Amino acid sequence: MAAAAWVFVMVLAIIVITCSNASIHDLRPRPGFGGHLVDCLSWRLAVETNNLRNWTLVPQSCENYVGNYMLGKQYSRDCKAVANAALEYAGSLNLTGDAKDIWVFDIDETTLSNLPYYARADVQFGALPYNNTKFNEWVAEGTAPAIPSIRYLYKKLLSLGIKNVFLSGTNARFKEVRVANLHKAGYHSWEKLILKGEEDKGLSAVAYKSKRRTELVKQGYKIVGNIGDQWSDLLGDNAGSRTFKVPDPMYYIG
Repeated sequence: MAAAAWVFVMVLAIIVITCSNASIHDLRPRPGFGGHLVDCLSWRLAVETNNLRNWTLVPQSCENYVGNYMLGKQYSRDCKAVANAALEYAGSLNLTGDAKDIWVFDIDETTLSNLPYYARADVQFGALPYNNTKFNEWVAEGTAPAIPSIRYLYKKLLSLGIKNVFLSGTNARFKEVRVANLHKAGYHSWEKLILKGEEDKGLSAVAYKSKRRTELVKQGYKIVGNIGDQWSDLLGDNAGSRTFKVPDPMYYIG
């Protein structure tokens, strides 16, 4: 009886230790969170499916939820699931072999992650108003890390003979720092890097990206795939033969 009790205590201790170690990025309600897990999970689903549009801030009650999601394992798993689906699709293509098959990649929260910036106390995972000056200062540092699963997709597409094009809403004045950052993060050998110039001023994200993709098509390219974290990356003219959405519950660009 004593031995059985001892075994029970040991098992219980192991469970407690395991749970304690695993709760760093736990998505369950936590003190200060208010217990709104179901509401925030539903909110994130609405965001990812584009049922909720034109929102400006992450709900204050969901800040912890979004932070735990982005820093935890689920976000990485979701990105990997998107990359795997894209790879399966790419492997099924009958490519022309004329060097005109391209895949369009967004940059922010697609190929490069700004999570170190959004995790800051003065940003709080999108729960505080966007500050253009602060974000541009972060971009200018050129230290954004890669999203590993998307970088893997990028490299596999190259091995299949598909050329990659970066199409970003980043201001063209950051071209040099963006090139350096992409190289540092492990991205090389792209066909084009398209950033937003003065001629694009005033255009919505959908209009700007549609315009630039249409230019690519007019140059003879065939957009076989398109991947981005915003629906505005994937909607509009010449969006591509197939689009893939990377999760991003931190901000919305229309």
